[in-house]
Amino acid sequence: MSASSPHLAPVISISHGGGPMPILGDPSHAAIVKSLRTRVPEILKLGTPEQPQAIVLVTAHWSTKVPTISCSEKHELLYDYYGFPDEAYALKYDAPGSKEVAGLVEGVLKERGLESKMDDRRGWDHGVFIPMMLINPSANIPIIQLSVLSSESPSTHFALGRALSSLRAQNIAIVGSGFASLHNLRAMFSGQTRMPSFKALNEEWSRQVTDAVQTADLSERAGKFEGWRKWQGAYEMHPRGGAEHFLPLVVCAGAGGEGRAKAYADEFAGLNMWSYYWD
Repeated sequence: MSASSPHLAPVISISHGGGPMPILGDPSHAAIVKSLRTRVPEILKLGTPEQPQAIVLVTAHWSTKVPTISCSEKHELLYDYYGFPDEAYALKYDAPGSKEVAGLVEGVLKERGLESKMDDRRGWDHGVFIPMMLINPSANIPIIQLSVLSSESPSTHFALGRALSSLRAQNIAIVGSGFASLHNLRAMFSGQTRMPSFKALNEEWSRQVTDAVQTADLSERAGKFEGWRKWQGAYEMHPRGGAEHFLPLVVCAGAGGEGRAKAYADEFAGLNMWSYYWD
């Protein structure tokens, strides 16, 4: 890695959509796809002298007992979705990994007293390659995949983010890949999300999420996320035992440091899917 950059690399928690559908041209993903192709590259400063030297990507689709870091130089793709056309299983994304950056991730976690382990065998899941195919199709920036924890502990995920935040000064961006505004497949497939009562509950839920994310004081922000399961609508948006699509945002909230996050929303299933970032 080259010398530290004078600026801090950005942190962004994205809404990554459903399975491979953003790549397959599903009309319901049009707004999300547009943001992944335009907004996110701009936030990451892709194509400029300040684009990240590497990206640490926290994926909702890898849950482990301890934080686990991908450390291969090259990764196979895990087509961890079912029932889609053949083209969904022939997708390619050949961005490199980086053992060096994986080591940096391990180091900053250790400095914070966080146990972690390396994994040089696991491929990239669709929480990595689907959004990155849209964000950076040139695949020229190394990616280090980081798991979320099966414990779903908000304090530990926030602490992970605090540890990762120190990498930003080395121009390493932090990306959380999930679906923080909603990940309730039963509600989505049943059409419940289009009912006025559910929409109102989702709006209140998103108001609470945005309030926490945009809390400027870091310790106060941490306290709000510690109690996120008590927010109105928490279990309707992320059913019990199914917080994995919310947890990348908690990591990003820790990595963002002091100051208010910025936000944007993409329409999906009749609802606003929010993404949050610090740049």
